[in-house]
Amino acid sequence: MPEKRKNDMKVKHLFIGALVALIIFGCLPYEEEIAEIDLNIKDPALQRLLDYQDRQEVDSIYPYFHHEDATFRYAAAMAFASIAQPEYTDTLSFLLQSKNDLVRAAAAFAIGQCGGDKAEKLLLDRFERYDTIGYYKRSNRAILEAIGKCGSEPLLEALSTISTYNEQDTALLEGQALGIYRYALRGNTSFAGTSRMVELATGEQYPSSVRLIAANYLSRANGIKLDTFAVRLTTTTKSEPDPNIRMALVIAMGKTQRPGALEALISLFDSERDHRVKGNILRAFGNFDYARTQALVNAALKDPNPNIALRAAQFFVDYGIPEDAISYRRTARDTLPTKVQILMYQAANRHLPNYYADTRGLINYDLRRKFEQSFDPYEKALAMRALAEFPWNYRYIHDAGFRDSSFIVKTSAVDALAAISSRPDFDRFFGTGKRVVSRELARYFQEAVATADPGMVSGAATPLRDKNRDYRSFLDSLDFLDKALAKLRLPGEVEAYRALKQTIDVFAGNEYQPYQVPHNHPIDWQAFNNLSDDPKAVIRTSKGTIILEFYLQEAPATAINFIKLARAKYFDGKNFHRVVPNFVIQGGCSRGDGYGGLDYTIRSEISQLSYNDEGFVGMASAGPHTEGTQFFITHSPALHLDGKFSIFAKVTKNTMDVVHQIEAGDLIESVSFR
Repeated sequence: MPEKRKNDMKVKHLFIGALVALIIFGCLPYEEEIAEIDLNIKDPALQRLLDYQDRQEVDSIYPYFHHEDATFRYAAAMAFASIAQPEYTDTLSFLLQSKNDLVRAAAAFAIGQCGGDKAEKLLLDRFERYDTIGYYKRSNRAILEAIGKCGSEPLLEALSTISTYNEQDTALLEGQALGIYRYALRGNTSFAGTSRMVELATGEQYPSSVRLIAANYLSRANGIKLDTFAVRLTTTTKSEPDPNIRMALVIAMGKTQRPGALEALISLFDSERDHRVKGNILRAFGNFDYARTQALVNAALKDPNPNIALRAAQFFVDYGIPEDAISYRRTARDTLPTKVQILMYQAANRHLPNYYADTRGLINYDLRRKFEQSFDPYEKALAMRALAEFPWNYRYIHDAGFRDSSFIVKTSAVDALAAISSRPDFDRFFGTGKRVVSRELARYFQEAVATADPGMVSGAATPLRDKNRDYRSFLDSLDFLDKALAKLRLPGEVEAYRALKQTIDVFAGNEYQPYQVPHNHPIDWQAFNNLSDDPKAVIRTSKGTIILEFYLQEAPATAINFIKLARAKYFDGKNFHRVVPNFVIQGGCSRGDGYGGLDYTIRSEISQLSYNDEGFVGMASAGPHTEGTQFFITHSPALHLDGKFSIFAKVTKNTMDVVHQIEAGDLIESVSFR
């Protein structure tokens, strides 16, 4: 047997043996540390530790590893979960040996966040194989999930083939499912892992929390084969009462690409009452024969729920056929909401064969009129994207988009030009004119960068450095890059700064080193200490009222940042600028295009909270520790966001219906507190 295979088998057997022994052997006696975790965030001593976390002063955090109070040891471990650098993994092993289950779980979670070469062995060594009573159920769960974040490929197979956990072992089953899911998010899947997740998702005897994780894996994991599980998935989905699980399973049914699954999805679509599930069924239809679903999707264009109508229109953009392109234009001229109309024009523009020159002219004439007659910048931005489907519109997109007064439209125009630039058929489409077009696009991207407008800079920097286009050869000088970089405001415009700096480094032949945002916005503990124990934010929107409840223990700095912004009336009159049906609504941008805010950033606050339900409120960011003013609210479970985006609040159940009604451009009228 080759040496590598021997080593892989050894690791697999070690892991399986360690985990299966939990079931086989009795619990060994040990001295239990009785200590509660009491996160009183208004305690000045705990605030001092959180300040060290905020400033990432790790040498000041280490002494808390030996604190007599388990609360401080727990908080110290969680500090490193937010800092999330691999060089701190080894140090966390000390807390991984704690006899307090919550401290140990926090350490395991932090190690999973940090990763590094030593993480795998540290986690395996501290898995409590003899803990049949469940003293360490939280830390064992956290270890299994952490292995999914940083474990090697052989451990995926070992993790996937554990079958000794029964339906009462909720923590262990959650850990196993999360571990397999986290592997998938890193691009690592296996047939054994997928088989196990199908078993967990479809087994009604398993806890709903486990089934939700497994169903989301089946929905989100790329490249997995589900055709052999079609009957099982279909049978379960038909009788599944939980819409959070059902909406993931219908996507999995689509991946099977089996006729029986399609028939079941069509039947489910007619009877389904949850718009999120219906939207996912529309997505799943893209895996099947277009002719079987076209009429049903076409009817959904007139659904009174805008999320359904927009998803139906997006179906035709993504999966339309040339034979129906003319009918898409006819549909676009029907009495539909304007955004749905524009998406149907986009479908027509994308799929129309080139020999329909007259129809092409009519489509683009209609789109230009939509753009010029609209007073809604979000409609105009959609029109820009639709026009970009026919690349010869590039001059109009530049001329009309760049001179528009709205940041939203300017940014969308640059993004539309970037989409044209990145087309794989660019050379073939433009033919002998490709060099002339390339020269003009180079000039347009240069113009965008020279504005030093963060939205335009971010959109133009990436295509400028595209080696396939060779725009460098059309630029007389690169001075405009450095001049624009100097004008960008740090840290607030860090996203644009990083994009432009990478382009400068590519042209200079230098290795790109991302700009690291320094600490620049201390936590306002005085304002935090003046909060009531359970503050609630009342967000009045053009569609109704949304109420938030805060996670003050898990994300105190993020929560007080939002509360101070709201009290200063920052959010009043701003839009929800981004809405992705059955995913998120996002607001808090001062410009309305996703590139605005104030000139500061706050640190990420990563907790063990999970985006395992609708209504979680998280901070948008351009990477770790770049949060500021923009926040989002989830429409549905989004477990792939766990450990990456700070959760600081949740919408109350009785106001989630308003969240589901929000469309891009809807206003935040005011935010108050009670």
